[in-house]
Amino acid sequence: MTRRSLRLRLSLAAVVALAWPIDPATADVIDGDWCFPDGRRFAIRGPEILTPAGTHATGSYSRHHFSYVVPQADPDAGKQVEMRLMNENTIYLWLETQALQAGLPQVWHRCMPEVSERGMPPTVR
Repeated sequence: MTRRSLRLRLSLAAVVALAWPIDPATADVIDGDWCFPDGRRFAIRGPEILTPAGTHATGSYSRHHFSYVVPQADPDAGKQVEMRLMNENTIYLWLETQALQAGLPQVWHRCMPEVSERGMPPTVR
């Protein structure tokens, strides 16, 4: 094998390694508070969820996946919701609609920590 051939193979291996998708299983956990750009929020704690409409419900939970049926009191009642943790701060969410069939997810992100009305804490001297 020539040096040029070896360099080419190593370069190709590096490009493949960098372009390979990160396995979602290496992400953190799906538990937490999640926000959508339009202001909707939900919270997952194990198999419990506080829906965007403020209803408590239970669902099917694993570290990187959550699904539930939308409660009767919420908009889209009776529809199935599927969520997959894509990385530590991003969830893909599919609502049982044509978007689910087309594979187009809603992209939700972890909510930023809330700041109290008093503002920032005093600096330590």
